Amino acid sequence: MNATLKVGLVGWGAIGRVVGTALVEHRIPGAELACVVDNRPLGEAAPAPQVSFDEALERCELIVEAAGQGVVREWGERVLTSGTDLLIASTGALTDEELSKRLLAAGPGRVYFTGGAVGGLDLLQAVRSLGPLDEVRLTTTKLPGTLEQPWMDEELLSRLRTATGPVEVMSGTARDVPVKFPKSTNVAASVALAVGDLDAVRVQVVADPGAHHTRHVVEASGAHGSYRFEVAHLPDPGNPATSQVVPYAVLRSLAALAGRTGQIL
Repeated sequence: MNATLKVGLVGWGAIGRVVGTALVEHRIPGAELACVVDNRPLGEAAPAPQVSFDEALERCELIVEAAGQGVVREWGERVLTSGTDLLIASTGALTDEELSKRLLAAGPGRVYFTGGAVGGLDLLQAVRSLGPLDEVRLTTTKLPGTLEQPWMDEELLSRLRTATGPVEVMSGTARDVPVKFPKSTNVAASVALAVGDLDAVRVQVVADPGAHHTRHVVEASGAHGSYRFEVAHLPDPGNPATSQVVPYAVLRSLAALAGRTGQIL
């Protein structure tokens, strides 16, 4: 690998713009933005050459996915089999167990995940070594408008649009929920990846017109201890379905992969 990690960025949206700008401004020592992939012509908005996915694989040592679950499904395996590493922001794609197995088995490229908008995943991964957790619950609360989906019926949409307080939108497992909310529940998949079991994580999605912050509460317990993590983030002004912190979680992961010393992994 070269001294400078050549990074290809897929997606020039709320996450991609922050990540790409930081790379261009050399705020991640040891990493540089080599190219951008996006399905829209970006013109001068792109601070690096806009290329096809295939060309990005030739130019880069690491692809950063910042464009949604569909990119992971369509291109994930191909990135890894080309020998290029892949950093995934849209972890919700991994609720497809067959896709997850294929990605984890593919190579020689390596696949990485970023924690995104939730913390404590490293501790949950460590706890797994002590034995299974008896209960894992995630409650995600967001503004109603960010949770509206094409599959919703008029009754549910009306409840969301007229809500004056918290409304439960869906409850299920980390296998079920991210599929229904592909832009809003990557956290559920991230918790499941940490725990190692999609069906063990119970997820509740709540719409609240007073939710000026996006809130995630993770509660887990087992014979060896109990754990609770709560985070409240400002939504990204350009894309309220994601939290402002997410691109900075991607940058932190990038810094670790580029070899920055002195940070907690």
